[in-house]
Amino acid sequence: MSYVIPPARQASVAVKGSSDRFPVRRIFCVGRNYAEHIREMGNDERDPPFYFTKPADAVVESGAEIAYPRATADLHHEVELVLAIGTGGSDIALADAMDHVWGAGVGIDLTRRDLQAVAKKAGRPWDMAKGFDRSAPMGALVPVAQAGGLTSGQIWLTVNGETRQTGDLAEMIWSAADCVAHLSTLVELAPGDLIMTGTPAGVSAVERGDVMEAGIDGLPNVSVKLAAS
Repeated sequence: MSYVIPPARQASVAVKGSSDRFPVRRIFCVGRNYAEHIREMGNDERDPPFYFTKPADAVVESGAEIAYPRATADLHHEVELVLAIGTGGSDIALADAMDHVWGAGVGIDLTRRDLQAVAKKAGRPWDMAKGFDRSAPMGALVPVAQAGGLTSGQIWLTVNGETRQTGDLAEMIWSAADCVAHLSTLVELAPGDLIMTGTPAGVSAVERGDVMEAGIDGLPNVSVKLAAS
C-alpha cells in the first residue's frame, strides 16, 4: 500500500525490562474519579464516570524535557494510573475486565486549566484543554501480572521534589476494572488503547523550569521537565 503523504510514526510507550514497546491506538481519560479531587474542583462525586480523549501522539517518554505549552498561563499536573488494553471488546463483564488489560503504568495528564475553565463555562468540548501536544507523559508499562491487583497502592506526584499530590488507588470511585467495563459499553475497546483512570486531590500549576515526578507503588516512575524558556 502507498500513501499520498508519509504516514505518521507509530506512537508507543516503553515496557519495563524490554526493548519491545507498546503501540498506542487511542487514549481515553476518566474524569473525576477521586472524591477529594472532585470536591476540590467543585463537582459532585455521585456522578457516573465520563471520558475525554487525548491523541496517541500526546505521549511523552519519561525523562524528556518539553516546552511549556502555548496558549495557556495556567498549566496543571494530574497523576494517573494508566491501563494498557491488550485484548479488545465491547460490553465487557466486570468480572472479565482485567483479563483485557495487558499492563499498567503511571501517567501525567497535563491540563491547560484556563482553557478548560472557558470551555466549561461555555459548554464546549475540552479538547484544546486536554488533548494538546505532549500532554501525556508516560512511565514504562509493566505487564499486569507483575503489577499487582491495582486496587490499592500509593499514588503521588512531586514538583521540584515537593509533594503536590498523594492518595491511594483504593480511593478511586471507579476501580480499574470498573473503568474498563464501563468504557466498553460506550466504545469497542481495541488492543493499543490506553485508559488514564483519574487523579487524586492536589492538582496545581507548574511553571517553566519545573520538574514533575510521579509514581504508583509497584510501577516505574515517570519524570518530565518543563523547559526554562
